[in-house]
Amino acid sequence: MFVITSMPVGGAETLLVNLMRRMNPDVVCPEVACLKDPGPLGQQIASEFPVHSNLIGGKYDIGVIRRLRRLIIDRNIDAVITVGAGDKMFWGRLAAAVAGVPVIASALHSTGWPDGVGRANRWLTGITDAFIAVADSHGKFLRQFERFPDEKVHVIRNGVDCEKFRHDESAGVWLRSEIGLDETSRLVGIVAALREEKNHFMLVHAAAQLRESHCDLHWVIVGDGPQRPEIESLADQLGVADRIHLLGTRHDTQRIVAGLDLFTLCSLNEASPVSILEALACQVAVVSTDVGSIGETVIEGETGMLVPSEDVDAYAAAIGRLIDDPSMRESMGTAGRERVLATGSVDSMVTGYQTLITDGYDAVIRPRKATARKPRGLVREVAASR
Repeated sequence: MFVITSMPVGGAETLLVNLMRRMNPDVVCPEVACLKDPGPLGQQIASEFPVHSNLIGGKYDIGVIRRLRRLIIDRNIDAVITVGAGDKMFWGRLAAAVAGVPVIASALHSTGWPDGVGRANRWLTGITDAFIAVADSHGKFLRQFERFPDEKVHVIRNGVDCEKFRHDESAGVWLRSEIGLDETSRLVGIVAALREEKNHFMLVHAAAQLRESHCDLHWVIVGDGPQRPEIESLADQLGVADRIHLLGTRHDTQRIVAGLDLFTLCSLNEASPVSILEALACQVAVVSTDVGSIGETVIEGETGMLVPSEDVDAYAAAIGRLIDDPSMRESMGTAGRERVLATGSVDSMVTGYQTLITDGYDAVIRPRKATARKPRGLVREVAASR
């Protein structure tokens, strides 16, 4: 059972859907528990997998432990993996431990605010079998900064379906028609939830800087979230509302991304974003802020260009340079797909998760020799009292 807050169309959520769809059902039968509403992706996959939702009434609703524990027992769950930091990481692991689940793990998809691991979540390190990082430098961060035990940190790189995300000559014409643009228009795009840490304001400011020098340049934003009104307002203020196209939640991102001239990300913090892997798999070069583990995928001058976080001038300059150099973009896109094929395939990610789950299960169950499940460590007395 994967425990998550909700499932909007975002990087971690899309990654989870891809992971579940590729797991071997003879080995792992995945389910999702959303503490809040299921969200668009949760609704989309409800016909494929068990999706449970609305398990928490508020931030301090301790009744979620009882509800999750009951659900875990009723569904005969053998492994619980929390997705992301925050409430779900705390309540999910605690309920799993009280229920006596053999394998408890946390998959962390970002670094720093707002996804840093707080003190309450650190208290549960002892009942956690594994902390999953998504890149080598991310694993180093979890060991050195978050102070998780070395032996509990496992690196499983994010992966994308390189058959689904691939170069498509027809996508550019289709996308421009979809937006209502001339076929000669050039497109820079981003796929990211409209949240503060994704820093879409930086993109809007760059659009304003490049408006006069690149009069045929348009910006495609895929995703939705609480900051949409502010993004639209800033675009109006800077006079680029006609250049910025907010497409909202989409389920055809592979075609949209393949239709771009250049992909971008301007986040304040990341680990190894799936959207960049998808863009490179489509042979689309990337300009991104140099945060988290992005530098392991966006290799400066090889698969794209990196700029300092919040440096709008450098960001706009990098986009302007690459959008004006088709041959460099093509070379970077080709190198990018080769890199994703070598290091970021969905099959290797699935194998990593399945191995972690089955090895962890065997390590706990075999010594028990069919004895009843017993909660571990700091939750044993809590479980006994129930």
